[in-house]
Amino acid sequence: MSNDIIIQTLTEKIQALISTDPDVFLVEIKIKPTNNIKIYLDGDQGVSIERLVQFNRRLYKQLEEEDLFPGGDFSLEVSSPGVDEPLKLHRQYIKNCGRFVEIILNDGTKKEGKLVTVNNDVITVEEQKARLTGKNKNKEVGQGKEKKLETVTHTVALIDIKTTKIQIKF
Repeated sequence: MSNDIIIQTLTEKIQALISTDPDVFLVEIKIKPTNNIKIYLDGDQGVSIERLVQFNRRLYKQLEEEDLFPGGDFSLEVSSPGVDEPLKLHRQYIKNCGRFVEIILNDGTKKEGKLVTVNNDVITVEEQKARLTGKNKNKEVGQGKEKKLETVTHTVALIDIKTTKIQIKF
């Protein structure tokens, strides 16, 4: 059976499992050549570990009963994407509004800032940039300068985005 067919089958099964919980949605399914299956689920308010364990157990049981992988030759991991995984769905952008992101555009340029709005086709990110200002013109060069923060707003079309990752700020 090809990976595409397996992914389609797994998608149908996981969609049926999460249908009772409209807050939860499927982000991605990855299958390694060793039949290591990774399913990423997310939720509008996050997904608890307990919920992920329930989905994992129910899906694992179905896969065993239906002998989708003969001889039980598979491993299954159901988890949330985590911060190291890029945002893939529009719903994830909405969920992460208000958080800091790093965006790599298709042309290779990078934008960083706070995700402030998400529309159907574009997102808006506010970046804080430090700018030096001169306070006293009589002082020597480099003295009497202070930093002023200015907000730069970037409006980015979703189709122009290669990857978006959440940035953890302390």
